[in-house]
Amino acid sequence: MKKYVGKRIIYMFFVLLVVTTITFFMMHNIPGDPLTALVQKLPEQTKANYYAKYGLDKPVWEQFLLFLKGIFTEGSLGESIRYPGRMVNDMLAKYSVSSGEIGLTAVAVGFLLGIMMGVVSALKRNKLPDKLISVIAIIGVSLPTFVVASVLQYVFTVKFPILPTMGWGSPKHMVLPIICMALSPLATYTRYMRSSVLDVVNQDYITMAEAKGMSFGMIVRRHILRNSILPSLTILGPNIADVFTGSFIIESIFSIPGLGSYYITAVTDRDFPMIIGSTMFYTGIYILALLIVDILYVVIDPRIRLSEPN
Repeated sequence: MKKYVGKRIIYMFFVLLVVTTITFFMMHNIPGDPLTALVQKLPEQTKANYYAKYGLDKPVWEQFLLFLKGIFTEGSLGESIRYPGRMVNDMLAKYSVSSGEIGLTAVAVGFLLGIMMGVVSALKRNKLPDKLISVIAIIGVSLPTFVVASVLQYVFTVKFPILPTMGWGSPKHMVLPIICMALSPLATYTRYMRSSVLDVVNQDYITMAEAKGMSFGMIVRRHILRNSILPSLTILGPNIADVFTGSFIIESIFSIPGLGSYYITAVTDRDFPMIIGSTMFYTGIYILALLIVDILYVVIDPRIRLSEPN
């Protein structure tokens, strides 16, 4: 296990370097630069000072080497062009907190409720609970997030003003965004879990456990749940990363100071340091989540053994 995890961590750094390199050169291949609109009315000498400050007066390959030097020697991702005087590291550390609080809570709620609802739906197949849960799952998959957000805002802030419409700073501000973001994962995990449980309950070892007199609750916990949860775990890793990259719509609707909205602004304004820093952050979260999921496979099902990557 330790050797496998060690190799995976090395591969993670390699993947991170490849993604960073590709992102860096793709950005610089786009015609123009991020300072053109900002300094076009300034004197020539002032323009030259700005270009020199951000290293945009140097060849692209030299800019890339200076960027890597800043990372490996100082751990710095540079200064934001869109927000002068603010370091990318500080912005990532500050704004990823609110995105993480909402997103991770939403994934946890969606995962846990989805697992339970999927099990109930499968065990009550073609009965009323199964039909009700199927309707909820269809709604969660079909409705866009911004539609759900608009409906919730109307119901809980206009018709029944019990929750704040927008803002950040208290647990009440988190309720509606979490519900919006948890609905789609809940529907996805419910469908995956229902399908997996229906397959497991027809296996011979379930029949054997029943023949031995094992209680229904024990069968569900020891056999059905543990053997049917793996497909849901497979999509848990990407889901954890998606809460950071896909939360900008919710952050915009509820006026939450999260990382997603700043990432979209950085892309629009071509804020090179912020784009690269955010991309590295998202990539790191994604590959780390995949590693955690691989380890959870072994924890949940000891029959699985982690093989060393080739």
